[in-house]
Amino acid sequence: MRYEDFEGEAIDLIQMKLDEIERSEGVRILRAIESGSRAWGFASPDSDYDVRFIYARPLRDYLTLRPRRKDTIEWVVDETLDICGWDLSKALQLAHKGNLFLFEWATSPVVYRSTEAWEEVWEVVRAYFSPRAALYSYYGIAHNTNRDFLQGERVRYKKYLYALRPLLACKFIAERREQPPVAFDLLVDATAPAGLRPAIDELLAAKAQMNEKDEAVRIPAIDAFIDDALMRYAKLPADWPEDEARSWEPLEELFRKVIGVSEE
Repeated sequence: MRYEDFEGEAIDLIQMKLDEIERSEGVRILRAIESGSRAWGFASPDSDYDVRFIYARPLRDYLTLRPRRKDTIEWVVDETLDICGWDLSKALQLAHKGNLFLFEWATSPVVYRSTEAWEEVWEVVRAYFSPRAALYSYYGIAHNTNRDFLQGERVRYKKYLYALRPLLACKFIAERREQPPVAFDLLVDATAPAGLRPAIDELLAAKAQMNEKDEAVRIPAIDAFIDDALMRYAKLPADWPEDEARSWEPLEELFRKVIGVSEE
């Protein structure tokens, strides 16, 4: 789903709230995107908006003897709009760890705003993607979803997708050792076995007509794929080396540049 496909009133409200956050919090938003099912491309009719952003504060806010402000901003506007952001310092610390969610935010297909400063950030951060860390994270999401939500005779199709998508991402990473696409249709095109495609099409068609909490009968082909993939990706391939220790210096230099620290 593209930015232009979203409802005009929702877009206007999101942009208004982002402007309000900049004014009231005294920050500069570098990047704002949609996360969750609307970014993945399988939203339900009643899906909410999950807006995520990276921001920077003025230099003086980082150079203080007083306890620093929180490194997150959270605005829950109502039950349909949730807006959360990370300070650039937090984002770069997480980049060093190969944090999955930062890389998903960075490559979301639904972008509300971006800046030249963000392009500089991403040029450095993209090199810190860790196939090993990402596969572990995707596997954990799928395992927990399957355990907690996919054990009954009837299941929420939303939860099917919340297990299926990370397992397809595991497959993508295992085969290519690259960051998988955020959009579900691209991920399916790149990884889904041909025999699974009819079941995925059936799942998506049904999900599009359901509300978030609706349940329906199980789909055997989806169950079989989830069970097999959970066994397959429970352990990394034996030939995957440990992540090498990565330098902090490029991230620290980038941070100083974005917040305006002079090198002179």
